[in-house]
Amino acid sequence: MTIARPPRIHLIAVIVAIFAALIGRAWLEVKFLADGLEKDYAADLSYLVVPPILLVLLFPVVRYHRSFIASLFELRGLSLRIALNALAIGVLLRLTAWSELFAGISFGFYKNADASAVIGPAFSFNCPEPHVIALGFAVMVLMVPFIEELIHRGLIQSWLSHLGPVVAILSSSILFMLSHRPSTWGYVFYAGLVFGILFWQNKTVWPSLITHATVNGLIQIDWRCLQGKWNPPASQLPIWSAGLLSLLMLLACTFAIAYLLLKKKAGAQEAPRR
Repeated sequence: MTIARPPRIHLIAVIVAIFAALIGRAWLEVKFLADGLEKDYAADLSYLVVPPILLVLLFPVVRYHRSFIASLFELRGLSLRIALNALAIGVLLRLTAWSELFAGISFGFYKNADASAVIGPAFSFNCPEPHVIALGFAVMVLMVPFIEELIHRGLIQSWLSHLGPVVAILSSSILFMLSHRPSTWGYVFYAGLVFGILFWQNKTVWPSLITHATVNGLIQIDWRCLQGKWNPPASQLPIWSAGLLSLLMLLACTFAIAYLLLKKKAGAQEAPRR
């Protein structure tokens, strides 16, 4: 999906605006934490400053590209089949994260700094107060996917599309990765590649947005409501049964995602012959 190349200053402006907004959010989050707010609630509340910062800094860019931005959200490219496919990929992406986590614990890559803290596996389900979980869903499921897919796929990837799909998708995924915490870079980069492929194939932001929102929605449930503790003693590591099962699940989810992406690509190639 190649579009007219924008002025280079527009790409630079978007990148600068992203990191300016993230710095503003980080500063506000620290302030909220100092005021005694709970960590996740402070993180969600601080994100509310991101949209106004981006709008102020990028108003000339958005105005210049308003027709193209509107075209990214046209519904004519979205069908129930595409939406369900995107939803399934989102669920599989979250399962890959859980599989990688369990494999890492089983083989001793992830462990508690306190070697004597032998816990679990023990899990409980207890959601925070309604206003906390409501804000989390509003920010992480609605606001974050919309902003990030518009910027990283809709603008950055589109503007780099003249360099080909590999460069465009890799570049947008790297910038997407860098806008997150370093501890999450591996998973975020992987997810960014999937989002980028979905956007490239469908030429509309809706499939990647649905997948992104699905991943973030599941994160809200398993981060905010599902409390898990598992720190096996070093003498029991590696736990081959759990580790191998987790790796098999990781591979199965990865192959399933690849199948859904390739299936969509094949369908798109066959469409003109019908």
